[in-house]
Amino acid sequence: MAGDILRKRKIAVLGSRSVGKSSLVIQFIENHFVDSYYPTIESTFSKSINYKGVEYDCDIIDTAGQDEYTILNSKHAIGIHGFVLVYSVTSRKSFDMVQVVYDKIVNFCGMNAIPCVIVGAKTDLQQSKSRQVAPDEGQKLADSHRAAWVETSAKNNVNVAKVFELCLQEIERQSPNSKNTEPPASKCIIM
Repeated sequence: MAGDILRKRKIAVLGSRSVGKSSLVIQFIENHFVDSYYPTIESTFSKSINYKGVEYDCDIIDTAGQDEYTILNSKHAIGIHGFVLVYSVTSRKSFDMVQVVYDKIVNFCGMNAIPCVIVGAKTDLQQSKSRQVAPDEGQKLADSHRAAWVETSAKNNVNVAKVFELCLQEIERQSPNSKNTEPPASKCIIM
């Protein structure tokens, strides 16, 4: 039965340095918050996610931070099913980088849209540091790319799992056979 098939999905988590990409991924995978900051080279985590009754075997790639001068690595675009683009609500620069990274992926893949969720991270810091990106700005950016959007706090585990559910939702929404859950019938005839 098609519903029992474990589907493999690759999700890349991209964004500026120190916006909370690793904290988000580790909170999702291991259910704890990492307080100290160690720049990530790159890590891949695997987790099974149940979305709409279907089990997805997900590889989540936690990438090193991007800036406008970073060349997008082909392995962060080719073979990736969905993208999580992260910015910090306390950093205007990191929010502006989301558009730059989005454009790089679109150009690299030769597509006009990619399945992605745009994530405003670090909402727990908006009291101690001044918020630089309003929620409606994040929503507007996501709408302009027909993407999902959510704000999170890895520290307080707010909307962390929702990020990856939304990413799967976007992957399925944009996949050509999303209406059809059955694998296509084979045209082969064995005699």
